Amino acid sequence: MVTIQTPPQRCDTRYFGPVDYDEQSVMLFPDGIPAFEQEQRFLALRQPINEPLVFLQSLANPNLCFATLPALSACPGYQLSMAPEDLDALGLEAGRQPAIGHDVLCLAILSLEENAPPTVNLLAPIVVNLHTLCGRQAIQTDSPYSHREVLPLREAACS
Repeated sequence: MVTIQTPPQRCDTRYFGPVDYDEQSVMLFPDGIPAFEQEQRFLALRQPINEPLVFLQSLANPNLCFATLPALSACPGYQLSMAPEDLDALGLEAGRQPAIGHDVLCLAILSLEENAPPTVNLLAPIVVNLHTLCGRQAIQTDSPYSHREVLPLREAACS
């Protein structure tokens, strides 16, 4: 059997310069991300100096990059509660919540504003099926979390 290796692709980015990637590492968001529905293909970029940040870089728009934190880094006791339609859209088993780190990658979008503490969106995390790399922003309707949780998080939200 002959294995054909495809050469890496290259993506231009505003913040990281040119980035080489393999097509197998592309995360696909069929519905886009709310307010960015046309953006469907992203790379998760990590830099040791910025750990634990994960940057979601659009492949179509060099200027679009979301700074995120793994939900469990932002809030060690974080509980994901996905709606049935989100589970279905990501090809996850109905009737049970996926395990963060085993079934899904769960990221909270980071917001930085001048003269304000950093916040993360734990109400509507970015959830990616680790087996298919299919993702979406999963809005949790019955959640104790906010879309603007201040870092460091208040203890009550994480316990």
